[in-house]
Amino acid sequence: MSVTAPATGRPRRKHRHTIPGFGLSLGFTILYLSLLILIPLAGVFMKSAELGLDEFWKIVSSARVLAALKLSFGAALAGAAINAVFGPLLAWVFVRYDFPGKRLFDAVIDLPFALPTAVAGIALTTIYAGNGWLGQYLEPLGIKVAFTPLGIVLACTFVGLPFVVRTVQPVLEDAEKDLEEAAASLGANRWQTVLRVILPTLLPALLTGFALAFARGVGEYGSIIFIAGNIPLVSEIAPLLIVIKLEEFDYAGATAVATAMLMLSLIALLAINALQAWTHRRHGARA
Repeated sequence: MSVTAPATGRPRRKHRHTIPGFGLSLGFTILYLSLLILIPLAGVFMKSAELGLDEFWKIVSSARVLAALKLSFGAALAGAAINAVFGPLLAWVFVRYDFPGKRLFDAVIDLPFALPTAVAGIALTTIYAGNGWLGQYLEPLGIKVAFTPLGIVLACTFVGLPFVVRTVQPVLEDAEKDLEEAAASLGANRWQTVLRVILPTLLPALLTGFALAFARGVGEYGSIIFIAGNIPLVSEIAPLLIVIKLEEFDYAGATAVATAMLMLSLIALLAINALQAWTHRRHGARA
């Protein structure tokens, strides 16, 4: 197909891309996301709408559901925050230093990705239970990990660590060491270099890893139920409560709890994305 150029009168060929264009790509993207994500999530909202607002609020505002939601989101937030501190330190060591067994330790970081969640839960319980390898020494000191909220935070930290490390690590690998050397030559000490040179570069990637670790922690089930103890109002997480309600054929209650989790997760991720966009704009303005 050709069109005539108005100035020269010569036919001008329409540019053709070697891969499908915007229209086809956008259509495929919307269809794929709709089938995989949007339609199932919309089904949850539609099912909960059948309850009515009063019934929905009665279910999600009960003491047991509120305690489970608070524990799930609080433990996931705490685990993600811990990984946001120690994850970049691990990534820094792997990127900037060579030491014996480096490849082995680097591969160990990905174990939470590969391990079945039940295996991770059993391993953590074996180590931190009262008669476990570490638990037998911690409990006499008054530190009880297994079957407490602290154990849930530990499990969320365990499963979320790879997300932070693997998100920050490529940024550190691409970072120019010349900037650090220039800061040192201008009189900056080590902490000033970290806070004013390295951290602003890492912050967008760090927020992405934090969001991924938080999302994984909120939805984690297998590695938590073994170490949590699953005591209502104490160490019962929201995903387990949904399963319990399904086993009791309380489909309305399970749908209400699932909808509450979905809404809270969406709000939290939107807030993190907004913070991430703000850091991008601020870092771009400084650059």
